Amino acid sequence: MTLLGGCNLVVMQPAGFIAEQQRNLVLASTGLMLLIIVPVIACTLFFAWHFRATNEDAVYDPDWHHSTQLEVLIWTAPLLIIIALGALTWIGTHTLDPFRPLTRLDAKRELPANVEPLQVEAIAMDWKWLFLYPQYGIATVNELAIPVDRPVTFKITATDVMNTFYVPTLAGMIYAMPGMETKLHAVVNKAVDSEGRSAHYSGAGFSNMFFKFRGVADKDFDAWVAKAKAEGSDLNQDAYLKLSEPTESEPARYYKSYAEGLYGKIVGLCTRPGQMCMSEMMAIDARGGQSGPEGEENYKRLQYDNHFAREGHEAPGATGPASGTGAHGQTQPEGMKPRPDMGNPDSRGEAPEKAKPETGSGSPDGGQVAPKQISQ
Repeated sequence: MTLLGGCNLVVMQPAGFIAEQQRNLVLASTGLMLLIIVPVIACTLFFAWHFRATNEDAVYDPDWHHSTQLEVLIWTAPLLIIIALGALTWIGTHTLDPFRPLTRLDAKRELPANVEPLQVEAIAMDWKWLFLYPQYGIATVNELAIPVDRPVTFKITATDVMNTFYVPTLAGMIYAMPGMETKLHAVVNKAVDSEGRSAHYSGAGFSNMFFKFRGVADKDFDAWVAKAKAEGSDLNQDAYLKLSEPTESEPARYYKSYAEGLYGKIVGLCTRPGQMCMSEMMAIDARGGQSGPEGEENYKRLQYDNHFAREGHEAPGATGPASGTGAHGQTQPEGMKPRPDMGNPDSRGEAPEKAKPETGSGSPDGGQVAPKQISQ
């Protein structure tokens, strides 16, 4: 109990209708399972006490092997609980589908017909969160505010690696994936100051990848938007490229405007000048590909994974065959059979002369790398 006293039961303290239903689902599932667990534990303790060696009144029947009544009890009770859990899961899965628009503000109130949902575009970066408000033209870093009793539609994506968008007081955990968009519909029903986070490990700065979540009244939300426009700067393309560089423990900041079509470019993996968006790439694939000079030019536009290496942000152990980046070290991994063309000084025997790189695909240290491949 002393150790549990340090836990923060934020999941059990929801501020929104979706989070409340998820809490109730957890409580109902736990209660149904306890209907089996508690009696089994109680019977185990009772049998151990009743049939102890010193209890001469206990009936000893070494030939007992079957009881129809016990069989019915042992199989019927779990079967009924499994049916109840299955029904609960089925209903909850469809009711709490994150892509399903809200129909209620809470358990007692229907969603008014004239309410316009707030649109928020959430982007997981290294290692911070960027939020775009297209209806207001503002953007924020590591701070999310939404008005009370107004439904919110989140569009969620990531810049390079998988993360999860998770605000325990608002709704469940939704994955943020590069090149893809997920959605979440939610509502907050009372003023709250809590925390959101990423719950999927994404590198060195993951431990501090938190953001402030605020549920505020309508007038306070309008004041917050006005503050962002008054104090914020412009999130143009250059500012975004600077923001996209990996940083840790970023403070909350505001932008009074952001580049047009920024979210679409982030999803399309084409935020840098000259990059090809995925929609254009898929259109080329649908036509059967390209060849000749146009195909060569498009290949150059597809160097998504190499800009970190060119700018000096490449991880110490990274290699990129298509970019001509060789291994950063020559230590032979334990248990791996040495290749004669690698020139590894740590492998057994005398190291052979390094092989010359293939034309157009050489690595800085002279080792062989895979040649670039262009779809013809």
